[in-house]
Amino acid sequence: MWRKMPRNPNVRGRPDASLKNTNPSISRARSLRADATLAERILWADLRRLRSHGLYFRRQVPIGRYTADFACHNARLVIELDGSQHTEAEAAILDEKRSAFINSEGYQVLRFFNQEVTQPWERELVVSLIVDVATSRLRKTAAPTR
Repeated sequence: MWRKMPRNPNVRGRPDASLKNTNPSISRARSLRADATLAERILWADLRRLRSHGLYFRRQVPIGRYTADFACHNARLVIELDGSQHTEAEAAILDEKRSAFINSEGYQVLRFFNQEVTQPWERELVVSLIVDVATSRLRKTAAPTR
C-alpha cells in the first residue's frame, strides 16, 4: 500500500525545497541559462541537433571557477561565444587565462563571436567546425592506446 510521506513543517513551499542545490557555481549557471543571449539560444538549438552524431552538449557548465557557455564532456570540447567586449585587450587577457585553465582540465576551447552565430551562412561554418573538431576528439578518445 502506498503511503504519503510526511511533510517537513520547517520547509515552506514545495516539499523538496530543502533539497535545492546551494552551490554558487550551479546557481550562477542556472541564471545564465535563463538569461541566454540571442547567439547562445541560436547555437544551443543547433548543438542539440548534434546528438545524432553522438555529441551531447550541455550549456552554462561549471568547470572549476569558470562557467563554459557550452561543453561536450565525451569529446572534452568547450564552446565559448564572445560579444564585442572580448575584443578589448583586458578582456582578451582574461579569456586567455580562462582558456588556459579549461585546457589544463583536458578540454579544447573553441571561441566564436556572437555575430558568427547570428548570421546563417556563417553559423553553418561554425557548426560544421564544431562537428569536425568534436568527432575527431571522440575518435582520439576511442582509439586504443599502445
